[in-house]
Amino acid sequence: QISKMVSPCDVPVGVITGDDVTKLLKHAKDNGYAIPAFNCTSSSTANAVMEAAAKNNSPVMIQASNGGGAFFAGKSVKDKNSCAAGSVALALHVRAMSPYYGIPVIMHSDHCAKKLLPWFDGMLDADT
Repeated sequence: QISKMVSPCDVPVGVITGDDVTKLLKHAKDNGYAIPAFNCTSSSTANAVMEAAAKNNSPVMIQASNGGGAFFAGKSVKDKNSCAAGSVALALHVRAMSPYYGIPVIMHSDHCAKKLLPWFDGMLDADT
C-alpha cells in the first residue's frame, strides 16, 4: 500500500518534478529548513535514505553520480555507458519505490566535471 505523507506544502509523494519541486523548495526557503541530499550508490542506500526521511516526515533529495552509477551497474561492467545506465537504474528504482515510503523525493545529479559530460548526456538520452 502506498503511504500518504502529510506534506508540508501539498506536493505528492514519490519522485516530484517541475512545479512541485519549485513549490517544495520555496516552502523550505520560506520556512527556514533544508532538504537533505544523499549520493546513493545502490538500491540499499536509496532505501535507507527514503526510510530515514519517512521516519522524520521529511522530503529528501537523492543524487546520482558518475561513480555511484558505475557502482550501481556493477564493478565488472566495463562498457563506457555503464555509469549512465547505473544512474538511470537508480532513478528508476527510486521512482518505483518512493511512493511506498510516503515522502516527496527530488532526483538530482551530482556535480559533473567537463570530462564526465558523456555520463550526463547518457542520462539525458535515457529520458528521451
